[in-house]
Amino acid sequence: MSKLSIDQKTIQDLFSDKKADFLIPDYQRPYAWNEEECRTLWEDLFSFIFPDNDKDKFNDDEYFLGPIVTFKNDYRQSEIIDGQQRLTTLMLLLRAFYDKFENMKDEQSITTKKNIAQCIWKTDEFDKPDKNRLKIDSEVATDDDKDEFLSILKTGKADTNQKSRYSQNFRYFQKKIDEFLNEYPGYFPYMPNRITKNCILLPIEAESQDTALRIFSTLNDRGLPLSDSDIFKAQFYKMYSSNNKKDQFIEKWRELEAICSEMFQTKAGSPMDELFTRYMYYERALMGNKNTTTEALRKFYEKDNYELLKKVGVFNNLMELAGFWNDIENQEQNKFSENVLRKLFVLNYAPNGMWTYFTSVYFMHYKDDEGLLNQDKFNDFLGKSIAFIWTYAIANPGVNALRGPVYNEMINIVNDRPITFENYKFDKELVRSAFDSFAFNNGRPITKSMLAWWAYMNPNQELLDIETKFDIDHIFPRNRQNKGEENSLLNPKNLESLGNKSFLEKKINIRASDYRFEDKKKYYKGYVNSRGQKKEGTKIAELLDFVENNNDFVESDIENRKEIILDEFINYLYKKTLLQ
Repeated sequence: MSKLSIDQKTIQDLFSDKKADFLIPDYQRPYAWNEEECRTLWEDLFSFIFPDNDKDKFNDDEYFLGPIVTFKNDYRQSEIIDGQQRLTTLMLLLRAFYDKFENMKDEQSITTKKNIAQCIWKTDEFDKPDKNRLKIDSEVATDDDKDEFLSILKTGKADTNQKSRYSQNFRYFQKKIDEFLNEYPGYFPYMPNRITKNCILLPIEAESQDTALRIFSTLNDRGLPLSDSDIFKAQFYKMYSSNNKKDQFIEKWRELEAICSEMFQTKAGSPMDELFTRYMYYERALMGNKNTTTEALRKFYEKDNYELLKKVGVFNNLMELAGFWNDIENQEQNKFSENVLRKLFVLNYAPNGMWTYFTSVYFMHYKDDEGLLNQDKFNDFLGKSIAFIWTYAIANPGVNALRGPVYNEMINIVNDRPITFENYKFDKELVRSAFDSFAFNNGRPITKSMLAWWAYMNPNQELLDIETKFDIDHIFPRNRQNKGEENSLLNPKNLESLGNKSFLEKKINIRASDYRFEDKKKYYKGYVNSRGQKKEGTKIAELLDFVENNNDFVESDIENRKEIILDEFINYLYKKTLLQ
């Protein structure tokens, strides 16, 4: 069981402890508080310390500022996992107060000044502060202003030309202290005294970084917890710093963060975590790891003291992988052939995310020195991926079921063996039966996946913009069936049949979804409204064919189209050699 040290302490008790030595580690994010947060802190503290603006109404109560989660590193420093923003801001506030006592000679002021000094600086055995040895240090890799923070604590100066959040917040506290001193001169010593002796923190010292991070994730329901990639950043930072290349690393890391933030939308962790996840599968494949139980991201990379991240070329690999996915996101026609871009568009609507890991492994192994792939071979790979993943989503639903066959093929890729799915090929009759009886409801991801694939089976289909939002259109509208009109479907199940559904731009689907086919044709084709505004039609080639060649879309059309789609998909599997 992990051991924790938890002991509620005042600011004075926590900061003035001679062993106090806080470190904001390199993997932390830069200081983020601005004037608004500082104003809230100041006003809350003032209301607590002077109830109704009266110092005598203070009842010696306590004000809880929150937890501080740390662990002792190898140098016996308390690395701050949670509480960085609070500790940094409190240090700036105390330093702003300290300067105001510089020339005050009364006993209260001398005592208060001494107490504040013991919170900010390390002291000798006679409690004399050494203003070059702070109780807090910052090594945040991506914080260009950390030296400004340390300078403010040492000198008490923040010039107006300094624009960092540290300087802006320090000057804000200086301004508020000046206003306070002018308005309540007799109260002045009470505020810093009560801040240090009556404001409470809850320091939680964990036995390890891992335990501290888990505690942070449990306690923190505000802001963003540290991600795995923040921890990985620290390893790279140390390595590049040892080679005198830390500035180059920081620049590249920021570039990587910007790319990932644009590309990856994640429910947990950070966008950078997704990049590390995709790369992890390449390294797993190189290890020959077929285990379908995938380790947690940090558990995978932290082995042997993060030895993998220290390998030559790994960071550049991550940069190249991010660039590859960025090119896909931007549909770069100078990097990918038309056929490849069409298949990548279809895969963007895959029923699960396994294809991104599979494709990442393929790219990492087969890219040339310029980060490019043979387009014909890549096109074949993508086509086989679509055929296999789509069929597996029907025959063996759930992404976990897909791990076994795909992990095997990842290992084949890195060993230059052909991708065959040899032990997982499909029985034609069973596949047809499964597809024939499957309920392609709109809520199932495979429904939109199939319609995206079918749209591109039309040889006249142009490349669609990956940023355009698409919905599922019922060609024979649902409300027509629900109202029981004369031409309602005899078999109500045909309403949700794949034969009655099409890929359609969301903005057009909103306008056209409830209309009969003869009225929908206008929206499919595009029109000019009563105000002379041109409303663009769909770019789905099949629907445009319907506009030109069909006067209506009835039940027999639904049934025939369903058979055609399924026949074509079975034939697609055959061409990709995925049938037994």
